[in-house]
Amino acid sequence: MPHIVFEGKIDFKKISKNFAPIIIKSKSLIKIKEMFLNSKNQSALFSVVVIDEFHQEFFVQVLTNNKKSTVRLFPLTDPKKTNSVKKALILIYQLIQRNNPELKITKTNLQENLSPNEIPC
Repeated sequence: MPHIVFEGKIDFKKISKNFAPIIIKSKSLIKIKEMFLNSKNQSALFSVVVIDEFHQEFFVQVLTNNKKSTVRLFPLTDPKKTNSVKKALILIYQLIQRNNPELKITKTNLQENLSPNEIPC
């Protein structure tokens, strides 16, 4: 399952305040439509549509606590792991990074999809 783990806690309030839908159109379409935040500000779901060789609608789940944060596919919406689906996770990672620049990746299985300066040592 594709995932990205950060060291530290995500400030979801900052992200939700600045959130706007993301649409990337190239050979495929990636649309991050909405962000849903739980009442304790410990998890968020991002509603995603990807159209490439498949038309898929799914959620990306982001969990956070004081020590670490994780971006992953929501297990109940199990899309085929195409490059566009992986790119959607990267786009959400970049959204988090813009709003929480102090967070650094500690673990991921998406190295081939990240730029060299984003890959953990």
